[in-house]
Amino acid sequence: MTSRTRPRRAVKVPAGATTVRIPRQRGRRSAQPFVVVMPERPSLTREALSVVGGLLWHFRSALAPTGFALLALAVTALLHAIAWWSGLILAPTAAAPLVWLLVMQRRRPTTGTTLAYRIALAALAASSLAWLSLAAGFGPLAGALELWWLLTLLTAQTAWLIVRRTH
Repeated sequence: MTSRTRPRRAVKVPAGATTVRIPRQRGRRSAQPFVVVMPERPSLTREALSVVGGLLWHFRSALAPTGFALLALAVTALLHAIAWWSGLILAPTAAAPLVWLLVMQRRRPTTGTTLAYRIALAALAASSLAWLSLAAGFGPLAGALELWWLLTLLTAQTAWLIVRRTH
């Protein structure tokens, strides 16, 4: 009986896969044929997620404030769930950027653009730390804290992109 008329043995193939058979090579009568298992084409959803993931990875340094904001949201939700009183401990840290601004102006006084950058940085940091302490105490989505988080995120992301372009 020739190999062309002999019945083929059933090969188990995982669901969602395609098989390609490579026939036996000449001179190897006892060898089994090769079976190459190839996955199906990826779905459109997987392709879209791959594109979005690739773009996020490519622009990861430009999206650093967004990553930190999402991390802060998750950490404050966890802090609120575990120990709501942690907001009381974090509350004094909101004044630290203002103290930094006063110390810097005393040690190295400046005017103009540098002073404006220092004030903007101190205001943004103080606002972020105040949100952090309130969100840890009351929950990150309580009342107007979610809007405050969003506005701080947009401000930080915009400032980050502007500062990175000009320097």
